[in-house]
Amino acid sequence: MWGLANPDRFMRLTRGWGAGLGLLAALLIGAGLWMGFTAPEDYQQGDTVRIMFIHVPAAWVSLAAYVALGAASFAALVWRHPLADAAAKVCAPIGAVFTVLALATGSLWGKPMWGTWWVWDARLTSVVVLLLFYLGVMALRASIDDEGRAGRAAAVLALVGLVNLPIIKFSVDWWSTLHQPASVFRGDGPTMTADYLWPLGLMGLGYSLLFAALWILAIRTEVRQRRITALMLRQARGG
Repeated sequence: MWGLANPDRFMRLTRGWGAGLGLLAALLIGAGLWMGFTAPEDYQQGDTVRIMFIHVPAAWVSLAAYVALGAASFAALVWRHPLADAAAKVCAPIGAVFTVLALATGSLWGKPMWGTWWVWDARLTSVVVLLLFYLGVMALRASIDDEGRAGRAAAVLALVGLVNLPIIKFSVDWWSTLHQPASVFRGDGPTMTADYLWPLGLMGLGYSLLFAALWILAIRTEVRQRRITALMLRQARGG
């Protein structure tokens, strides 16, 4: 981990990772979609249940991405690693996209199931708060001209947002909510059949690898941009 904190070493070791992980993600997502959309209809929800294969993995990754954002922010704040700061900076927009996808597909699923596009129950509201933290981290960083101060301020806000993650996870257990409780990660095992569990697992793995591919590519791009900016500043001072 500490070796990868060196930007030069990171750039060497991750060359080609983005494309490789992206290709593997595409294969897994393609297989998951095919298995999910050829699975039998649910006895209650019918074909509407297939939204699950897009919605649930997006929700999983939106939480995992925030954990990654929090870890990178902590490393940047405590050890002042420039690569960790770059990783935190580019993680927020990617996590926000997955969160928007989770909210949008959840709304599409909620309309036929609940009779409404949206309800302000605990799970949905806490996911909106998650999106606001993502947007807040991005806005705070963009509002401060000094890169160092911007990174530290955004890191503090990102760490505060970690408090929201257990609220999202346990909201359906702590409060009365329309959102169904966990169906996969349960102490007594999954409650869904293999017809749904396998494609959901493939989609979850595919989404996770897609996030990893996008994150690595974004970090590499950010490192290059910072190097170009530093080079231009040195040339300007030298001129």
